[in-house]
Amino acid sequence: MNWKLMMTAAAVGMAAIVGTSTMAVSAPATSKLMTSLDPDKDGTVDMNEVRTAAGALFDRLDRDHDGTLDAKELRGRVSAKDLKAADPDNDGTLTKDEYLALVASRFKAADPDNDGTLDSKELKSVAKLLK
Repeated sequence: MNWKLMMTAAAVGMAAIVGTSTMAVSAPATSKLMTSLDPDKDGTVDMNEVRTAAGALFDRLDRDHDGTLDAKELRGRVSAKDLKAADPDNDGTLTKDEYLALVASRFKAADPDNDGTLDSKELKSVAKLLK
């Protein structure tokens, strides 16, 4: 799955979290995102679906299979500031749990109605994607 599409779901609340600008996502991108993250095809993406996709992405990015992602493995997908904030043990890497906690916080920020799901309307109001 394309990282930016996955992060659309996981980082919709990015603007509110780190004060970046927002941008809209095209209808085709939103449709592709829903198709890739919504295996039960109920028209929404829930935290379990996002965690599954994020976990799979973590595994693909962990090229040295040490159970962590460093800045090199993240390849600019998370800013230095975001990496530091998501790294409570300050070891310069993200464990899968730390990575999934970052994804969960962004998912929660992306869910303004607090219903535990993201629908296509929420996905269209996407915060600036991670680099």
